[in-house]
Amino acid sequence: MPASRKKSSPQKSLRTSDKLARLGLSTDMALVLHLPIRYEDETQLLTLQEASMKPGLVVQVEGVVSDCDVQYRPRRQLVVKLSDGTGLLTMRFLNFYGSQVTQMATGKRLRVRGELRHGFFGDEMVHPAVKSIEAGAPLPDALTPVYPSGEGLSQALLRKAIANAMTRIAWDDSLPDSVRESLKLMPFEPAVRLLHNPPPDVDEYALAERTHPAWIRVKFDELLAQQLSMKRAQAARRQQGAPVLAQAGALTAALINALPFSLTGAQRRVLDEIRADLKASFPMQRLLQGDVGSGKTIVAALAAAQAIDCGYQAALMAPTEILAEQHFRKIAAWMEPLGVTVAWLTGSLKKREKEEARARIESGDARLIIGTHALIQQDVEFAELGLVIVDEQHRFGVAQRLTLRNKGVGSVPHQLMMSATPIPRTLAMTYFADLEVSVINELPPGRTPVVTRLVSQDRRDEVIERVHAAALEGRQVYWVCPLIEESEALQLQTATETYELLSAALPDLRVGLVHGRLKPADKQQVMDAFVRGELQLLVATTVIEVGVDVPNASLMVIEHAERFGLSQLHQLRGRVGRGSAASVCLLMYQGPLGPVAKERLTIMRETADGFEIARRDLEIRGPGEFLGARQSGQAMLRFADLERDQWLVEKARDLSQQLLTEAPDIADTHLARWLGAKEDYLRV
Repeated sequence: MPASRKKSSPQKSLRTSDKLARLGLSTDMALVLHLPIRYEDETQLLTLQEASMKPGLVVQVEGVVSDCDVQYRPRRQLVVKLSDGTGLLTMRFLNFYGSQVTQMATGKRLRVRGELRHGFFGDEMVHPAVKSIEAGAPLPDALTPVYPSGEGLSQALLRKAIANAMTRIAWDDSLPDSVRESLKLMPFEPAVRLLHNPPPDVDEYALAERTHPAWIRVKFDELLAQQLSMKRAQAARRQQGAPVLAQAGALTAALINALPFSLTGAQRRVLDEIRADLKASFPMQRLLQGDVGSGKTIVAALAAAQAIDCGYQAALMAPTEILAEQHFRKIAAWMEPLGVTVAWLTGSLKKREKEEARARIESGDARLIIGTHALIQQDVEFAELGLVIVDEQHRFGVAQRLTLRNKGVGSVPHQLMMSATPIPRTLAMTYFADLEVSVINELPPGRTPVVTRLVSQDRRDEVIERVHAAALEGRQVYWVCPLIEESEALQLQTATETYELLSAALPDLRVGLVHGRLKPADKQQVMDAFVRGELQLLVATTVIEVGVDVPNASLMVIEHAERFGLSQLHQLRGRVGRGSAASVCLLMYQGPLGPVAKERLTIMRETADGFEIARRDLEIRGPGEFLGARQSGQAMLRFADLERDQWLVEKARDLSQQLLTEAPDIADTHLARWLGAKEDYLRV
């Protein structure tokens, strides 16, 4: 035991300033803006008799310890009896330290707060908050703040550090009175002081719901700092030099003429927006949004053609090999007959193939380069990179996107990012404020709406019969499973098991299996067979989520649909309905459903509108999960809620532009207060 205590001592020896720094609290202003996540009401004290009438509620009581004992049956626990003359309370601590035994020794006066329960031996609390006090100690006159904390940082320590910081900072308001009053905002100092120390008469509901005027001021300031930071980044980008891709020439015209279809009005509109950006002398940074099947790939190919027409290379990077190869096959089929050398580069290529591809890229022989993360490896050098296209951009981290953009020689290439996950307007206004956004809001002619139905797992045999009937009618079917190997914890059917079961149940059908652990060549062989119609039923994991285009596939079964997120379900559903046949997506679920899963599946049944699904997904998951930003380390807004505070986003956006134009010194002051030396909110 002593040895184990010594091992943990380095953590305990950390200075308070180091512990605070781990939370990003290295300055007084950072401490002052470290606001409570909730509040506890310690302003009221009940007798034990009064508390006994409130089972299941959090109450605060006070009394003297009549007994303190460490018991070992049924398990080791500290049991403390507390009395105040009106009743008796038993407190149980299943995890405790020797210092707590001393703190709660017989005869000690304690003030205790916790959830009161009626136990077998009377009233009790398990792990309540305990304070040693003197008789007659006054109650707090304000709600007690509870702060986000970290290892080794008690609430008492945080409260003291924040209180001290509040005595040292300059409280000057970063917003002029005229601006603040026009927006009907509280002054900065009273707002922040109230949030740290709410008075007894505060509206507790407004405080908890963050609708109190003090919270409104803080949320507005946070959003304003983000908008200012983004607009500064945009201005800095416009100072960088980029290739001027001024003409859409012979290659572009030839590509348009060779297409077996006509561009939709929406495709022509966004293409005009992209072409205008490419003609500028500063780097384009545009996000191309389009629902599943809206035709983003040809728009990207035409943008690449403009770069090639002007003597530059274009590179397209996709997050998975299967999606990258889909792009390569489709775009190469368009471009190579027109005399364009298209290079293919992924991590799975043999060493010799990689060396040959890199040589063609570096020499400039390859004018269009398509691949995965392999494009950003250090040994990949471009001759004259003019345009970078990143598909499913939210699947890449900031550093990865920057690495590809930095492959330019002598100038910064233009950047076009694509996403089939539509981004709600409010989210685009905040996290993508430095991007121009183009939206393809029109599906190509001939696409049919997909009918979505919910089916219980209990009706699995009926679903198999439906699959059989569809295949016999000449249609192709996807059957999607969420896992490859068995997981007893999740109790999900695996792709391999489902493949075996369906092959046995439907012996007259040609069934294929594809998942992420297949070798790329084997995976492509199965996909090619499905595209050619040689397979009638394809059992797959989510590797088919993006990029697979089989017009004859008109039925999809998604097994354990309750385990998928909304955007993933929408992406998967987009694999059918790509031809003229009526298409159906069956979401097979295992009941009983939890409230979130039930809400997701209901949304999928009610709408096929990608933007509405994205908006609802944002409500459910929040911006961090929605964008994949938790994984890429991007900072989220701490206080503002994008859905509920949309009206504040718009006001902050408008004011940020006004301040940068008319009062840059005020913008500097506000940014310094909220971001310090860090551009935490910057999105690249």
